[in-house]
Amino acid sequence: MTGPVAQEISRLITEAFAPTRLAVIDDSERHRGHAGHDGSGESHFTVEIESAAFAGVSRVERQRMINRALGDIPGQRVHALAIKARAPGE
Repeated sequence: MTGPVAQEISRLITEAFAPTRLAVIDDSERHRGHAGHDGSGESHFTVEIESAAFAGVSRVERQRMINRALGDIPGQRVHALAIKARAPGE
């Protein structure tokens, strides 16, 4: 079962990019005791996404696109967000 932040990340990314593949992975437990982990969970995520929206777009711009779609989640509501974004066929 995923928490509310993971569900919101999934919803926002799906709405923005219509991905052909999406995985939102809560890595918070792996960061217990590290900076940004306050024990409440949902502090560290990995997003793996495949979408035609990323065709011909640089890796850095793909990350910017995702961060814009997520609004205040990265850096404010989530301590760390690892992004693995690719276009179909990559």
